[in-house]
Amino acid sequence: MPVLFETHYHPPIAFFGELIGNQTLWLETQEHYRKQTYRNRCLILTAQGVKPLTVPVIDGNRSEKVLINVVEIDYRQNWIHQHWRTLQTAYGGTPYFEYYADYLHDIYVQKPRLLFDLNLAFLRFYLRCLRLPLSLQLTTEYLPSYPSFPPHVPTASVLDRRDWLTPKTAEPDRKSGKSYRQTFGKDFVPGLSILDLLFMQGPAAGSFLT
Repeated sequence: MPVLFETHYHPPIAFFGELIGNQTLWLETQEHYRKQTYRNRCLILTAQGVKPLTVPVIDGNRSEKVLINVVEIDYRQNWIHQHWRTLQTAYGGTPYFEYYADYLHDIYVQKPRLLFDLNLAFLRFYLRCLRLPLSLQLTTEYLPSYPSFPPHVPTASVLDRRDWLTPKTAEPDRKSGKSYRQTFGKDFVPGLSILDLLFMQGPAAGSFLT
């Protein structure tokens, strides 16, 4: 069953949980950018609790009038260094941080101009890590609903998950999958980025998605 999502920065675990058993992932490219969403932020676990990491975009005050596929990242801010240092501090001692660190860092240092391209590069990496061999497709027009999407496929066959996950709700991760040991705290914290699961479980991460 095709699944339709908006683009995410280091998507939450629930994003990938929705892909289990599906063959095609469609990414929305024709929507307008929205601030304070997973489009440019993720949630990680630190010694101080859950912390958001946000990618700054150029002309943020007007960005919501811009299509998501042309939103530019603001590299005038030293956000890559800040994000990477935060990830090292939070996850440097985890079992699999070093296993994935170089791959992630290589994507960062490429400094793609567009937010969509950055998110897409990370997404392709995570799909490989989680062994999810989906066909990745990009929309070519925006429709609020899809009476026939993709062409000639009934609506019932499409799982529309646009804006299904949001960091602004108390429980953004509506399907947390299986709990696993985390670095900080005694109670399991849901709603985190796939980074948290990968750094803790490594190649076994895929088995925790359902």
